[in-house]
Amino acid sequence: MNSIINYLDNVFANLPKTSEMEKLKLEMLSNMEDKYYELKEAGKSENEAIGIVISEFGNIDELLSELDIPLNEAKSQERQLSEDEVNHFFQQTAKAMNLIGIGVFLCILGSALLVLFTELYDDGFLNGVTENTAALIGVAQLLLFVAIAVSLFIYSGQLLEKFKFIEKKGTFSLPLHLVKKIEMQKEAYQPIFFRSIIIGVSLCILSPVVLLVTIAINESATTYGVCVLLLLIAIATYLFIVSGAKMDAYAKLLRDESYSIEKKQEDKVIGAFAAIIWPLATAIFLFTGFVYENWHINWIIFPIAGLLMAMFGGAYSIMKKEN
Repeated sequence: MNSIINYLDNVFANLPKTSEMEKLKLEMLSNMEDKYYELKEAGKSENEAIGIVISEFGNIDELLSELDIPLNEAKSQERQLSEDEVNHFFQQTAKAMNLIGIGVFLCILGSALLVLFTELYDDGFLNGVTENTAALIGVAQLLLFVAIAVSLFIYSGQLLEKFKFIEKKGTFSLPLHLVKKIEMQKEAYQPIFFRSIIIGVSLCILSPVVLLVTIAINESATTYGVCVLLLLIAIATYLFIVSGAKMDAYAKLLRDESYSIEKKQEDKVIGAFAAIIWPLATAIFLFTGFVYENWHINWIIFPIAGLLMAMFGGAYSIMKKEN
């Protein structure tokens, strides 16, 4: 089979690197694979099967003529990525998304520690520390974590700067053997991806349960339950970012429908909405907690924000499809 893949790579090497050509190439490979396995089952040897397949499907000139594609068409400006470049892209993407996940984790953790310091003072665990000092410590660590997170966000963006061209249509192509390898890697990663999503969703569902348990055991420990709730959400968010980033990298290279122009536009709109709803939910959560001492009930803001996100995303997707 490797001989057939290499043959197709050589045949298409001097042809325009267009989506039409890539589709034609994959269709030919599929047909050649079917014929190859059919001949092998019929008792043909490896070399005989490959020779017959190439002789039957190898006349690319006739096929291009039937499709009305001129052979002297100018070469595409697409850049063909090597295996080393693809591996480097995966490594840099994993590193960048891990840093972004840590940054988001620190932001949520900083909020949890701010709440924790306030409660520790109220419960008398910070002996010799004034209320203003306790609040200052909490705010200082929050600002420090946010500053570290912003630095991580900026650095992660620099790591992926050289791969911006991959997000644009018609800027790169992949040899056929590399496409097959990436498809196999994606298929092998899917169980890990789904497991990470399941764990993240479970943590989000269990986080309010932890708070309710603390309220049932001791209502005065409600704030500690809030801290645990935020910690679980932080872990879940990290899992979503890191696991989703790898699937997104596969989609970019394979040009899946999940990374089409329409899907990217849809993600931008939903992302813009998320950039408003989640900071707003966090601000309301902290305000109602510190000002009105509603820690026992204001956690419901986050599930409501999640439902609003799901409703907006679903409604927007339906409207786009109808248009």
